[in-house]
Amino acid sequence: MKILKLTLLLLCTCIVAGAQDIFSAARNNDVQQLKLYLQQGVSPDTTDGRGSTPLIIAVYNHQAEAAAFLLHAHANPDAQDRMGNTALMGVCFRGYTDMAELLLANHTDVNTVNYNGASALIFAATFGHASIVKLLLQAGANTQLVDNTGKTALQHAELQGNEEVVAVWKNSGTK
Repeated sequence: MKILKLTLLLLCTCIVAGAQDIFSAARNNDVQQLKLYLQQGVSPDTTDGRGSTPLIIAVYNHQAEAAAFLLHAHANPDAQDRMGNTALMGVCFRGYTDMAELLLANHTDVNTVNYNGASALIFAATFGHASIVKLLLQAGANTQLVDNTGKTALQHAELQGNEEVVAVWKNSGTK
């Protein structure tokens, strides 16, 4: 009986460790390891302690091959972590235009908001990423969304002195 319990405990530990390692593979752009984890039955939408999925981790760490592989494996591009942040919000914070293009090409929702009411557009405008703001506006981002402070993305850009973002906004003809 003790051997059976020990074997079950070891098996459960290996399964949990395997699920955790998928995050390292995503962070390190290790597509071969990602492939192995998925073949072993680990979901591409499994979450870590913060609620981040491998896709969220891959794009946040600017790992294009891992992100593309996970999206091809049907990872949910709109999954939210425990704060309500999505992969798109992460790239808008970090300023990775190519990752934003990849997510938009895979039909991510540009108008999802986190638990503070912030959208990807608010992140991009606040942190001064004009090229991403332009992409989001072209993709139909709702410019009228307000976060929990009652401010729109444009108001955040103006408050931060992000003149390039404000110029993109004005040139796009949106309010």
